[in-house]
Amino acid sequence: MYLKTLSIINYKNFDSKIFEFDSNINCLVGKNGVGKTNVLDAIYYLSHAKGYFNSVASQNIKHGEDFFVLDGTYQKEEREEHIHCSFKKGLKKVVKRNGKEYEKLSDHFGLIPLVIISPSDANLIIEGSDLRRKFMDSIISLNDKDYLQNLIKYNKILAQRNSLLKYFAANFTFDAVNIEVYNEQLITYGERLLEQRKVFIKKFTPIFEKRYQHIVNALSEGKYVEQVSLTYKTQLEKINFKDLLVNTMEKDKLLQYTSAGVHKDDLVFKINGYPIKKEGSQGQQKSFLIALKLAQFDFIKMQSEVKPILLLDDIFDKLDEDRVSQLIDLVNASNFGQIFISDTHPERTEQLIKKAKQSYCMFTLG
Repeated sequence: MYLKTLSIINYKNFDSKIFEFDSNINCLVGKNGVGKTNVLDAIYYLSHAKGYFNSVASQNIKHGEDFFVLDGTYQKEEREEHIHCSFKKGLKKVVKRNGKEYEKLSDHFGLIPLVIISPSDANLIIEGSDLRRKFMDSIISLNDKDYLQNLIKYNKILAQRNSLLKYFAANFTFDAVNIEVYNEQLITYGERLLEQRKVFIKKFTPIFEKRYQHIVNALSEGKYVEQVSLTYKTQLEKINFKDLLVNTMEKDKLLQYTSAGVHKDDLVFKINGYPIKKEGSQGQQKSFLIALKLAQFDFIKMQSEVKPILLLDDIFDKLDEDRVSQLIDLVNASNFGQIFISDTHPERTEQLIKKAKQSYCMFTLG
């Protein structure tokens, strides 16, 4: 599977632009601010029906305009897939597949598997649990429609329960029977999510550990042994969901939102037994993140039997030369599919890409 053509209208800094891509490697080069990352974000949008760097559709419209349109044509096995995404201020987002609009945007998720590696991935380590949970949920949902529907239903019930708690506070009232209705539904969907996440972590962790060791061994020539781990952290490890909701009810009434549940779960990242956020060097954190994203690629490929499109955003400026060379070697050796790379130095990019010994196209922006 690969993206053949991309048409961009009024997306971020672009008025109108059409690209025809190589089926293997595509390099977007130019000075900072010319829109290299915006092209990658447009490609991401076609897969996920939202931007990677800003999920608010209205904020992706070019300044001074009131709409944007993205069109992509993909070659998927023996057939073409045409994806259309558009948004106009005041109207709902439109996503079409081969001319037919989706009734539910969730039906599109997973059709065009894609993985992005970006400097902003550092937020997975330094920010709160919400990003790590979304990272986990997005990987599972890609090939598990039941999980995606359970997640959507859980979040809907959660929002309704939170609204009810706000209503109780505003009107100085409380209805235990009404709140119990929402509790039962949260428990039903929450317990399903919990079990599916545990199964995922059991499968994903060894893939990630293998990727990390491959990177570190290549960089250190086998001189260093570093143990990394992913641990699924949940409030439901030692208490059932029903008791948890009962125990936190008074707190929820005061806070006016649901303070406990699987929507508070987290992934704990460690190196040599310690949190990588505090104890990991900058180089170790970068290697950890690259391994995490390459493991995401491997897992999706294994589950879907399709090679995801791989986007590498500005990695040459953010990684040292050894890690860049190692990443290029991994990309070449691991039989990846279509790859998109953004960089500020055309000569450096082309010199590195030639090592991959695959067909490629260079696109100069600005």
